[in-house]
Amino acid sequence: MSDYEDGCALLEEKFGKGKDNIIALATMACDQQENGLPLPVVRGVDAYYEDRVFYITTHAKSNKMIQIERNPYVSVASVSEMFTASGIGENIGWVMDPNNARLRQKLREAFAPWYDKANNEKDENCCILAIRLTKGILNINHWEKLYYMDFVRQKEMTNGGVI
Repeated sequence: MSDYEDGCALLEEKFGKGKDNIIALATMACDQQENGLPLPVVRGVDAYYEDRVFYITTHAKSNKMIQIERNPYVSVASVSEMFTASGIGENIGWVMDPNNARLRQKLREAFAPWYDKANNEKDENCCILAIRLTKGILNINHWEKLYYMDFVRQKEMTNGGVI
C-alpha cells in the first residue's frame, strides 16, 4: 500500500465510522482588515467524515456559509489527531432534499445527542456543508510519521506542499 492509501486508511480510522468529530474550520471573512488584507476566521464545528469529505449541518445564512459562498477555499484541522488540510466548501443543499436522504440519516445518527436541538429541518436554510479535502498532512505520534496527501490526484505529495 502507498503512503497515500495508508494515510487515507488512518483518516477513516480516526474520523470515519460514523463518528462526531470536532474540527476547526477556517474561512476568509467577507470584510477586509483596515490594511486591506483578508481576515481569516476559524471556528469549531461538528463534522462527519466519509471518503475524503467532512460534512457539517449548518444554516445557509450563517457567516461561514456566506464566507464560503464568496470564497470556497477553506482549511480544517484536528488538534487531537494532528491533522491539517485544505479543501473546498460547498453547500449541497437542504437537509430534507431527497438527494441528501442517505447522508442526512448518517448525520442524524452521528450527531444524535444534539441534532434535533441544533437543526430545524423544516427551515429550507438548514443545509449540509461538504468540505472536499484537496491536500492534507496527517502527523502520527508527534512527527514519527507524516502523511502528505494530495486528495485530488489521490497520491502522496513528495514535497509536503500543503501549508
